[in-house]
Amino acid sequence: MVRSRLAMQPAMSLAKWHFRTERARALFAGLAAHSFLSFDEPLSPAVGIVLGAAAHVVGWPVSRGGSQAISDALIGILREAGGTVHTGRRITSLDELDPESAPILCDLTPRQLLSVAGDRLQKTYRKALQEYRYGPGVFKIDYALSAPIPWRARECNRSITVHVGGTLEEIARAEYSVRHGDIAERPFVLVAQPTLFDATRAPKGKHVAWVYCHVPNGCPVDMTGAIEAQLERFAPGFRDCVLERHGSSPATLERMDANLVGGDINGGELSIRQFVFRPALGNYYTGTKDLYLCSSSTPPSGGVHGMCGYHAAKMALRRL
Repeated sequence: MVRSRLAMQPAMSLAKWHFRTERARALFAGLAAHSFLSFDEPLSPAVGIVLGAAAHVVGWPVSRGGSQAISDALIGILREAGGTVHTGRRITSLDELDPESAPILCDLTPRQLLSVAGDRLQKTYRKALQEYRYGPGVFKIDYALSAPIPWRARECNRSITVHVGGTLEEIARAEYSVRHGDIAERPFVLVAQPTLFDATRAPKGKHVAWVYCHVPNGCPVDMTGAIEAQLERFAPGFRDCVLERHGSSPATLERMDANLVGGDINGGELSIRQFVFRPALGNYYTGTKDLYLCSSSTPPSGGVHGMCGYHAAKMALRRL
C-alpha cells in the first residue's frame, strides 16, 4: 500500500498540465515516458514537448526496406567523399588505429571510452566518466505476425508507432516503479508496426512488429507475459496473430551492442546534471587533442536524430 501511494504521487506533477481531455493527458504521458524518468522529475515533460513537436512537424517516419537503408545511404555518402568503412573488427584500444588518424570521433558511451582510451584521458575527465550514471533499460520483443495487430481503437491501424499504457496515472505509476528499481505490473509499452506502411519488410500478407517496455537497468526478468497482457488488453486476439517471437533482455541487448549498458538505449541517465554536463564539461571534446565523443552520451542525448554526431563533427572541424 505504501508503494502504491508513492507511485501515484509522480502523476500529479504531470497532471497539473491543463489538458482538455483524458485522452490528451495519456498521449502526453506516453511522449514524456520516452525520457525514462519518473514524471515528478523536471526533464520528463520537456522530452514530451520535444517529441510532440517533432511528430507534428515531420511525423515519426521509418525507412522503406528497413533501418539498414539509412546506414547504407550514409555509407554511400561517405564513400563518395573518399571514406572507407571497416566492419567485423572490435577495437579494444585506440592504439590499433592509424597514428595519422586525426581527429578521432568515438561513438561510445563513457564505459567503452574508458576501456579503449583510458590512458590517453586526463585524470579529471576519467573521473567524470567513471562517475557517469546509466539509466533504466528495455526488454524488447520482435514479432512475426500472421495479420496486423487487432487494435480495439481503429486509429491505431493508421499509426506506425503506438504507445500502450492506459491513463496518465497508469503510465506514471509504471515509470515511477522502473525509475525506483521495481518491475511495473502494467508496463508502458512502445509498439512499432512498420509493415502497415511498408510491405517490403515481410512476406506478402504477413506483418512484423517490435515492442519494448522499460525495466530497471540490467533487469533479468522476462517481461514477455507482462507486455503481451498489455497488448491483449488493447488488442484482443493479439496472441493469435503471433507466428514467432524473439525476446531480448537488457543483457542480450548489451551483448549485441556494448553501448547498451544494462539495456540503456539512451546512452545514460537523463538527470539535470547529465543533461548539462553530458558526459562532462566540454560535452563532445574529451580534453585530449583530436579525440571527441559523438554518442548519445553527449547532447542532446538519445533519440533517432543523429545530432550528437553532427555537433561533435562540427566541433572537431572547428578545432582542426
